[in-house]
Amino acid sequence: KGQLANRLQPLGNGLLALARGLGSSWDDTVIVVLSEFGRRVRENGNGGTDHGHGNVIWVLGGGVRGGRVYGDWPGLVTGQLYQGRDLAVTTDYRAVFTAILERHLRLDERQLARVFPGVLQARSNLDQMLAA
Repeated sequence: KGQLANRLQPLGNGLLALARGLGSSWDDTVIVVLSEFGRRVRENGNGGTDHGHGNVIWVLGGGVRGGRVYGDWPGLVTGQLYQGRDLAVTTDYRAVFTAILERHLRLDERQLARVFPGVLQARSNLDQMLAA
């Protein structure tokens, strides 16, 4: 219900159509959905939310171990929010891409360091996101 649901429904339908259209190639596919900005936790005066810091990244595909949250989830308790009003950034988006490049495309550490310098140490449990 609401603006977000109205916008996510077509996205979900499109991703479903893509997955079905790929057929068995879905097993070799990784799709990443993210935005360049997050949203604040609380609703604004217009019934929406203002741009914020923290965000969600969806990773889909046949080799993705889905149905869970990877990275650190700080929660929505006021004391855990950035500046008391915004979802804290706990996972660098580059670490997500690094894990995908390593596990799915089989890039080695030297290659990964050229793509995203200095990010290798920030992967935490993200390398578990994709099947070996």
